[in-house]
Amino acid sequence: MAEEKEVVLTKEGLEKLENELEHLKSVKREEVAERIKQAIAFGDISENSEYEDAKNEQAFIEGRIMSLEKTLKNARLMEDTDIRTDVVSLGSKITLKEVKSGREVIVTIVSSVESKLKDGKISDESPVGRAVMGKKVRSVVEVEAPAGKIKYKILKVDK
Repeated sequence: MAEEKEVVLTKEGLEKLENELEHLKSVKREEVAERIKQAIAFGDISENSEYEDAKNEQAFIEGRIMSLEKTLKNARLMEDTDIRTDVVSLGSKITLKEVKSGREVIVTIVSSVESKLKDGKISDESPVGRAVMGKKVRSVVEVEAPAGKIKYKILKVDK
């Protein structure tokens, strides 16, 4: 069997995943079980769309629970000492400047399970994340985007 990949999480990311798992196990599981029970009470389940919907939701919830448990089993909490400021690493908060437009953006590099662009958290496995990992301040990186190649200059690397 393939070796499980270690997942490095921030304290905030770990708490978020643990809370989601707890909510799914304690609240959502019971809600969907109740929906199934009610749908069965309506009679013939072979043509009961409410029963089908509830069973599909149950399968989704159980799949998500398994996925979260696997992620948490392989999780390692990122320590402050893991975050470097000499080069971009997991946990680094970086300021990038798009070379062409001059537009600046601040993002934090996180694992793929924590990434959320609207919160300024990008995955180390994303095109930008892969391009900047291990690079120093003042480095210029080129990222392949759907609209073409984009160049970014790394202005700052913080914790």
